[in-house]
Amino acid sequence: MYRCALLLLFLMGMVGLTDGQVLPQPKREFRGVWIATVTNIDWPSSSKISSQQQQQELIGIINAHHQTGINAIMFQVRPAADALYAKSLEPWSQWLTGKQGKAPNPAYDPLELAINEAHKRGMELHAWFNPYRATFSANQKGLSDDHITKQKPEWFFTYAGRKLFNPGLPEVRAYIIKVILDVVDNYDIDGVHLDDYFYPYPVDGQHIDDAQTFADHPDGFTDIKDWRRHNVDTLIHALSDSIHHHKNYLKFGISPFGIWANKRQNPEGSETGGGSSYYEQFADSRKWVKEGWLDYINPQIYWPFNNRAAAYEKLVDWWSNNTYGRHLYIGLAAYRINERMSASWRDVSQMPRQIRYERENPRVEGTVYFSSRSLQNNLLGFTDSLKNDFYRYPALPPAMLWRDAVVPNIPRELIARTMGKNINLQWQLPIPASDGNTASGYVVYRFDQGEAINLIDPKHIISLNYTQERSFADQTAEAGKTYQYVVTALDRLKNESYPSNTVIISVPTVSL
Repeated sequence: MYRCALLLLFLMGMVGLTDGQVLPQPKREFRGVWIATVTNIDWPSSSKISSQQQQQELIGIINAHHQTGINAIMFQVRPAADALYAKSLEPWSQWLTGKQGKAPNPAYDPLELAINEAHKRGMELHAWFNPYRATFSANQKGLSDDHITKQKPEWFFTYAGRKLFNPGLPEVRAYIIKVILDVVDNYDIDGVHLDDYFYPYPVDGQHIDDAQTFADHPDGFTDIKDWRRHNVDTLIHALSDSIHHHKNYLKFGISPFGIWANKRQNPEGSETGGGSSYYEQFADSRKWVKEGWLDYINPQIYWPFNNRAAAYEKLVDWWSNNTYGRHLYIGLAAYRINERMSASWRDVSQMPRQIRYERENPRVEGTVYFSSRSLQNNLLGFTDSLKNDFYRYPALPPAMLWRDAVVPNIPRELIARTMGKNINLQWQLPIPASDGNTASGYVVYRFDQGEAINLIDPKHIISLNYTQERSFADQTAEAGKTYQYVVTALDRLKNESYPSNTVIISVPTVSL
């Protein structure tokens, strides 16, 4: 898609490429990270620290990822039928305040904070839900009286010591959709994201207690395994329709287990020999993109190159051949870097090679890392390599033309003034495009005097934000130099306008 965009923009006269010019980095690429809240994996560091400390931690995490070059946050807001957001049908999470149902004091809304901090840095915020997990133990202590397991105990079965929503119950599916739509309607998120927990991962000696549900709600099926897959499919399809009906611009994506099916199980499967989402979790993740229910699929390919059971390269190739026109972002295991018992993960080149392999495949549109803490820990210097090499320049998320193909109109009346050592830019809102949209964000580009205006090369981007702010202070302009500036508008799905008028301004050699 990136190559296609380059050709399109060239034909539209928006780039000025010279013969033999090589673009160092993609202008469009999804660069995500998961911030896990369950059991305080990434945030908050403790449920015992103050509200102010929690907020400072979250802002610090988002800012650190922004400096690394990450452009999307997958923020876990519902780990176990609970909430890390204020406007919720479910009780506050125990991992936020130490007691389920207890609100933070002083009050604040973690999701609202995360959205605002991400958007002003030019980062998307995807609300991450675990759809079916309800508790971490069968008799979990401290559950709020308002917790759904106490309100509707008949909706759950226990498996391996945890209570899980029964996917075969129509009322369960309706409830999960209602919970997610509550966030869709009340928060300015960019996407809805589900993880890999559907029917439970198999555990020896355990069985799923849903025979009676199957008897009561067979939906025309005679095989319970096919029926289970149908139950998950039904939720995903209905959730997709509901999300896009409420806000068509929202992205809906799922991060399934990395193997859909092995070739020995299914001739259309991958050349692998591990567990599979289709047969073990009854999650037909390939079908969800094939049917167009998802905007992106984000398989967790947490293995190294040449792994005997599940080789990274074989799975990337398989998924890239099964995207059906939707976006493919690869989930990478940052947490495994420098793993003690694995020579592959102790190899400093393993993860950089994985990124290069993805970028060589035109059907792979980005990466998401698990998880935030591992990336911040800079294991084997990998985060440094992102910041200084792979993500040296900003990138916009790939466009989703099936959701919105109308580009915004150009920002109007760009002006520039010198203010001491800074260049201050201001511009006016674009007139509405044919779909009624104006702008949900802006990109500021800077070029040297006489340089061609080339919007494809991301090294010219000096500001990117997803807010209504229509001014920018360039604090990196050098005294005595002359610059050209243009600004483009972005809509909610990151379609980008043509450039504004060009302003040329010289920085005085002496501060005024």
